Amino acid sequence: MLLRGKQFSTGLSKTFTKWVNFSTTARNDVKPKTAVLMLNMGGPQTTDQVHDYLLRIMTDRDMIQLPVQSKLGPWIAQRRTPEVQKKYKEIGGGSPILKWTELQGELMCKELDRISPETAPHKHYVGFRYVNPLTENTLQQIEKDGPERLVLFSQYPQYSCATSGSSFNSIYQYYKNKNLPSNIKWSVIDRWGSNPLLVKTFADRIREELDKFCETKRNNVVILFTAHSLPLKAVNRGDPYPAEIGASVQMVMQELGYCNPYSLAWQSKVGPLPWLAPATDDAIKGYVKQGLKNFILVPIAFVNEHIETLHELDIEYCDELAKEVGVEEIRRAATPNDHPLFIKALSTIVADHLKNGDNVNPKFLMRCPMCVNPRCRESKNWYRNVCAR
Repeated sequence: MLLRGKQFSTGLSKTFTKWVNFSTTARNDVKPKTAVLMLNMGGPQTTDQVHDYLLRIMTDRDMIQLPVQSKLGPWIAQRRTPEVQKKYKEIGGGSPILKWTELQGELMCKELDRISPETAPHKHYVGFRYVNPLTENTLQQIEKDGPERLVLFSQYPQYSCATSGSSFNSIYQYYKNKNLPSNIKWSVIDRWGSNPLLVKTFADRIREELDKFCETKRNNVVILFTAHSLPLKAVNRGDPYPAEIGASVQMVMQELGYCNPYSLAWQSKVGPLPWLAPATDDAIKGYVKQGLKNFILVPIAFVNEHIETLHELDIEYCDELAKEVGVEEIRRAATPNDHPLFIKALSTIVADHLKNGDNVNPKFLMRCPMCVNPRCRESKNWYRNVCAR
């Protein structure tokens, strides 16, 4: 029997969408004391946005380094657009990242107003790296709203120079030749992959799927954690991402009491250069050959549904690959989305950050030991000064 696990919609329910729109309108009427800028890669909401989305990725040297990138990047983006558009059509026509982030932000700020009244009212903002709402446009809106405090909150729990680093560098680049608003106090939340409530959220998502296996199979189900891969060039420079992913995996399994066999694999490799391995699809094939044929896939690095969960995991692996290699039963754990523990995680992370007075993590101000990106050096120095004000 083949099961793809839950069938995840690319969008929220109509009730949730109406609630988000209503809440956002109401909150927009209030001048925030504390602004929380939620940073992420983003995803195209329609297939018409796919080309520009890919173009921004392929020309971002923090994300990917290509020879003659100014020419090769646009060529790759143009070439890949039809294939990627087809994938978005297969999951409903666009990415749900914005809808989920808006909901998460609204719920987070509602809880923040309750648990941290001294820093209220709180207002969330969304800053995407490669698609609207672009971070630079959101920063303009924050300046207009004029909060007393601005928290830059990466929505990548585990830090990588290619993801969180690119978003933070883009903020530095935006202000490089502009005057920084003098009346706003800045601070940074750059990584939180070991947060206990985040760990409990992932553990709960896994239990939800484990309970759906019959008792005779349950204890032998392979919990296969999967995260976006990274080029080995970046790993060898000292990017902290693989270690932080591994730490998250160990903490989740500790929370689960090491109840099942488990492993970590890597997905979404692009191009011919060596990347972190094993690839998630290769890991599934390898375990099936060893006689292990029941799986739960756990996207440990993602906090909401998007193309890499809804298409790559659900369609390409849980459906197509599973049938091809003879998997008995395979499920996919939901991302945190609007899980109550996850909303509590977001709100307490921000509340604790606002209370402890540490505006920036010393680790964030370090560069990779073999860093070759001069913009990282400039960016780190800029944040050191900005967060010290």
